[in-house]
Amino acid sequence: MDLTDKILSAERKFKKPLEEFFTMIWGNTHLASHDIEHHRRVWHYSGELLAQIDPLVLTPRADFPEKLIIACYLHDIGMSEDPGPGHGKPGSEKCREFLLSNNLSTSENQDVLDAIENHDKKGNIDPNNGNTLQVILSVADDLDAFGYIGIYRYSEIYLTRGVPRRLIGHRIRENARKRYLNFLAIFGDCKEIIERHRPRYSLLDNFFTSYNQESEGYNFNDNNPSGHCGVIDLISEITDNKTSLEKILSAPQRFSGDPVISSFLTGISLEITEFHQIR
Repeated sequence: MDLTDKILSAERKFKKPLEEFFTMIWGNTHLASHDIEHHRRVWHYSGELLAQIDPLVLTPRADFPEKLIIACYLHDIGMSEDPGPGHGKPGSEKCREFLLSNNLSTSENQDVLDAIENHDKKGNIDPNNGNTLQVILSVADDLDAFGYIGIYRYSEIYLTRGVPRRLIGHRIRENARKRYLNFLAIFGDCKEIIERHRPRYSLLDNFFTSYNQESEGYNFNDNNPSGHCGVIDLISEITDNKTSLEKILSAPQRFSGDPVISSFLTGISLEITEFHQIR
């Protein structure tokens, strides 16, 4: 059975129970940046990365895709309890519940539990550290932080964590740069995948470079959002009012007069549509 077949086999076996478990635990949590769609995308990116792995460096076992899909689908489920940086610990505990409820050994899947608990600890990423799952999960998670979706994801979670708006762009650029360098450090020899994702990182970095410049003189929350700062005002409106991005996307005429906001809405809508088509 080749890698593609193994990935498809893992999906047939675990995708439905994982999505049902995630939906049950997530409940009414309002954090669209880390909902089931994020986890579906991370699983997709993990497949891209898995195909690039040098078997002499990282040699997945036969059941590796099965472990990987569990880690991808449950890595941020802890945010249903704790949206902060410590969400890996409750996420690992929820994964343990999933394993037990599906008659899967926790001892044989300790690498899955460890990968979930530590996936945000970028300083611990080492291709030679023995936990291939953590390497691929962490980088796949990083890749979903780029592009228009990344702009939304970063902004929502940082706003939720109370980062001041005049600092948010600087924090995001710093964090995203670390993620991108982590990606290059591990997959830098894979030119095709680097070229596919470099523009997505650049898009996000350029957006927040402009945001930082505009924020110095921008009047936040003036009910007339505009420009790059207006995009963050819009995301804040969604977060504060517990509305949905889909509702905003369904009325693009509201911001048709602002080229930056209009471009952002068009861009994220296209990215979301693209992922729905390949799923």
